[in-house]
Amino acid sequence: MADEHDIGGKGEERAPALPPRPRRPDSAAAADSVPAAAAERGAAQVADYRQRIDQIDDQLMKLLNARSACAVEIGRIKRRIGMALYQPDREKWILDRVARNNPGPLDSGALRRVFERVIDESRRLERLAGEKEEKEGA
Repeated sequence: MADEHDIGGKGEERAPALPPRPRRPDSAAAADSVPAAAAERGAAQVADYRQRIDQIDDQLMKLLNARSACAVEIGRIKRRIGMALYQPDREKWILDRVARNNPGPLDSGALRRVFERVIDESRRLERLAGEKEEKEGA
């Protein structure tokens, strides 16, 4: 089960504010034509979306850690019953399912690459958990 260590610690953490981007000479006139009130509203909207992204990132961390914990348990069961850890048919099924059910805006290729990485890390965790069990059992 995930705890505060799984999601980066206790309390609300805020990403550091980014320094303002230097203006390019060709954009200076366009930037000066934006009224100050519109610029403030735009900056507030950016801050709101960044806050939403931070919350989504926290959810992603929790979900990825929960998924990883399941993968470790599956690895333990596979070792106990003598099943191969690497199962390419299962991985293909997962990747095909993700691509098929993808609502966007990420294209299916991008989502597939993300899930390939998640699966790679799950397999690594399964292997490390097995190595740890072997050392403890020896």
